[in-house]
Amino acid sequence: MEDKRAGFVGLGLMGLPMAENLLRAGWDVSAWNRSAGPLRQLALKGGRQAPDVAALRDLPVIAFMLPDLSFIEEAAEGLLASWADTPPNAGTAVVVMSSVSPARVQDFGRRVREASGGRAVVVDAPVSGGTKGAADGTLAIMAGGTADDFERLTPFFAAMGTTVRHMGPLGSGSLAKACNQLIVGTTTAALAEAAELAERSGMDPAALFDVLAGGLAGSRVLDNVGPRLVRKDYTPTGPAKFMHKDLSFVLESARAVGAAVPMATAGVELYAELKRQGLGEKDLAVVRQAISQLSDAAADSATKGTVHERAF
Repeated sequence: MEDKRAGFVGLGLMGLPMAENLLRAGWDVSAWNRSAGPLRQLALKGGRQAPDVAALRDLPVIAFMLPDLSFIEEAAEGLLASWADTPPNAGTAVVVMSSVSPARVQDFGRRVREASGGRAVVVDAPVSGGTKGAADGTLAIMAGGTADDFERLTPFFAAMGTTVRHMGPLGSGSLAKACNQLIVGTTTAALAEAAELAERSGMDPAALFDVLAGGLAGSRVLDNVGPRLVRKDYTPTGPAKFMHKDLSFVLESARAVGAAVPMATAGVELYAELKRQGLGEKDLAVVRQAISQLSDAAADSATKGTVHERAF
């Protein structure tokens, strides 16, 4: 892309460092965010503040990094209305970088195409790597769209990530991210179970994870999340509640093609329980606390059962 102007909507824990990396790579970034604090922070790095999302209408690429597609659709209402009145330049790209439903992002793509008179396209390009990857510019970016649109957007993606792949047509990026979350969510839960089981059995979870890291159980999830699980540090790097949403997309996609996903099914239930316990705003590692509370409940039930049997 020769025109290195970009719009960025959503300057949260991930969005702000991503937008800052675009600035470092020489992009002229205009941003919109619901709260003013991150906009001021981006302005200190040379970013511009847009009065609303519709004001980004003439930029060649507009990225959205909001919690879910419903937030993106709401934020884009004025933008689409503006395009319906006066179509944008041909080839305008709307890049959905959030974790969203593969099926619904295809519907969103149709809406954008219709509103813009066929001049704007949607590319779904969710990311993996957490807040550290966002800050370091080392995100993995999985994109869905046409090969031509992906090729055109490659310099934009390269400013934020080091592993950038075209996964297929629109929706493929979101499906790849759902698969990523299936692995991350269930692996984190398994590590949390192991830590809780070890500690309740008198073993040091740190020693357990140290030896696991040297064997087949070693993984990037263990390296990144393991220390927080051991310390019981649940300071948010991203709200755990989103894992329930992401695993729900796995179930949705599996139903569409008739695939069995028993691990995702169990994961959805566990993260739903985590939300019921009021832990959804904490870090993903808080799944250990959810499992601990389930363990306490199971122990209480077993104790009451034993007392009941002895009474008779």
